[in-house]
Amino acid sequence: MTAQSRPSPPQEPAAPFDVPAGACDCHMHLFDPAAPFAPGAQLRPGEASVEQYRHLMRRLGIGRNVLVQPSSYGRDHRVLLEGLRSLGGSARGVAVIDPLASPAELQTLRDHGVVGVRFNLVQAGATTLEMLEPVARLVEPLGWHIQLHVRSSELIGLTDRILALPVPVVIDHFARLHADAAPPEQVERAVARLLASRKVWLKLSAPYIAAPGALPPAALGGFVRRLADASLDQLVWGTDWPHVTEPGHPDDAGLMQLLAQWLSPAERQRVLVENPARLYRFPATALPFFPVTTSL
Repeated sequence: MTAQSRPSPPQEPAAPFDVPAGACDCHMHLFDPAAPFAPGAQLRPGEASVEQYRHLMRRLGIGRNVLVQPSSYGRDHRVLLEGLRSLGGSARGVAVIDPLASPAELQTLRDHGVVGVRFNLVQAGATTLEMLEPVARLVEPLGWHIQLHVRSSELIGLTDRILALPVPVVIDHFARLHADAAPPEQVERAVARLLASRKVWLKLSAPYIAAPGALPPAALGGFVRRLADASLDQLVWGTDWPHVTEPGHPDDAGLMQLLAQWLSPAERQRVLVENPARLYRFPATALPFFPVTTSL
């Protein structure tokens, strides 16, 4: 599967609501054409640079971000580390490791702002389910979390294993609610149980993955509303920029607008600012607000 990344075009509208200072995009990627893809990588996008992403940050009023290692690079962190150096203290990272990662590798990742490790079992290759517990034990002393992208049918069966892990866990992309074969009501029950533990988080990211095809992203609204009523403190949001699973470029402002449909201003403050600060260990003092503009 191949998709070309495209930076947000200037004519797209800006954020549709007053974005609070220190708002965090908890799921985005960078791609460098000079960096080799991992053997067998399913996604081989074009360039998605720090400069292009900063343009998006200014347009949407985002002050912080979490740079996630994409499956395209496997366990090669050169692009991730360079991106974290360029983005500075406003960014955190999520890496991909195996149980044999050395103390020196872990320290390098930590020094650059990495606070978690990802298991992508959808675009699989770099990690396997057998690694889950050994990697969790490896990163527990660092205070890191595990980020899990898994098909919803598998998530249901993994619930007990996830709850038994010694580290927090973050579930990607609305738990792929409508994307796979599992009945959505069973997926929702599993997610609600996980979030109720207060050690598991859900990313409100990539609604086009969780509600694919002709199903509108708004179909996720009831799911989000019920989770917010029960476990608001366990929700974070992300753009999934540069949207490499999609053949076209989704409207980033339109995707962000979904939060205004689902959550009140006070709830958005929690999801965009307070929850990410706690999960990713950002300073309590918010960063200066990037003014939203349509003139860039």
